[in-house]
Amino acid sequence: MSSQKPLKIGITCYPSLGGSGVVATELGKLLAEQGHQVHFIAHSIPFRLGSFHKNIYYHEVEVNDYYVFRYPPYDLSLATKMAQVANMQQLDVLHVHYAVPHAVCAFLAKQMVGDQLKVVTTLHGTDITVLAQDESLKDLIRLAINESDAVTAVSQDLIRETREVLDINRDIDLTYNFVDHRVYYPRDSASLRQDFAEPDEKVLMHISNFRPVKRVSDVVDIFARVNEQVPSKLLLVGEGPDLPKIQCQINELGLADKVHFLGKQDEIAHVISMADVLLLPSEKESFGLVALEAMACGVPTVGSLAGGIPELVTHGETGFLAPVGDSGQMAEYVINILRDDKLKDELRKACLHRSQTVFCNEQIRSKYEQIYYRVLGREETS
Repeated sequence: MSSQKPLKIGITCYPSLGGSGVVATELGKLLAEQGHQVHFIAHSIPFRLGSFHKNIYYHEVEVNDYYVFRYPPYDLSLATKMAQVANMQQLDVLHVHYAVPHAVCAFLAKQMVGDQLKVVTTLHGTDITVLAQDESLKDLIRLAINESDAVTAVSQDLIRETREVLDINRDIDLTYNFVDHRVYYPRDSASLRQDFAEPDEKVLMHISNFRPVKRVSDVVDIFARVNEQVPSKLLLVGEGPDLPKIQCQINELGLADKVHFLGKQDEIAHVISMADVLLLPSEKESFGLVALEAMACGVPTVGSLAGGIPELVTHGETGFLAPVGDSGQMAEYVINILRDDKLKDELRKACLHRSQTVFCNEQIRSKYEQIYYRVLGREETS
């Protein structure tokens, strides 16, 4: 715990399913445990917020749908709510996740409240890899980033792309995502696993929002190749727009009895612990939080050389990576892991070590605290 006076921190994120919302919520909980007062400002309660904590507060953004508006003005309502909470609670910092719309709203709130309110913006990926590709949004995103008191990004690759796409020259702090090791650790999943696979079968797993960028068809292709040589089952976790297409692909390949659709799951550590290998062949991935969750549970990842994945998964140590679309090579890596118990055990040990050191929740939480104190002009002392 820092010897500094506890801070009052506002956090805004997308509260529904998604990596950024998970990280923002878990960070808020860790900060509250350290004695900081944390105020979530969003349109609904973050789904990972969990049980009551005396240092955590939730402020709902309500949108008034006036007849003169063609669409309800959520962004303006959010900015107004941020300013109200900042004034009422005397917030020190607004920590917003995503430049659009959250950092833009925080910029407006700061204009209303005054310069004593500091804004920290965390870039998670989509606002750079997707939204910033839209010329009509570039100037707005650039404004949000440049007007923030500090900007963080979840991978070096995302920092690189932010600079290239938006011509950003300001400092950007690298702050990797993290997992809470009190929640993410290898679980005894034997009884759960037997519901989906026979004792002699291996379990492959993919978790995502089933968007085209996740290349779930490659997941199925990899599994089909692996299953020809190693008896196995594929567990698909999550839902999304590509799910019907994936179901058709599985049926066409005659693999319907080998694949289980688990839908969205909350107790993800229990689910991941069933797997022998996680598959992440994404086309783009600014970080790949699910691979870190798997790593913390001792499960290696076989995935693509895309975005921030190589910063997370150390090739040959905590998993294996191949070029995007190279399903054949990825399948070979999976088969090697499944057939070599010694290799699998080495990967497991390396996964646990890397997740507990490089991506430790306490380490990343402390780095965010240092950023808050820095923008406030306070020297942190431990």
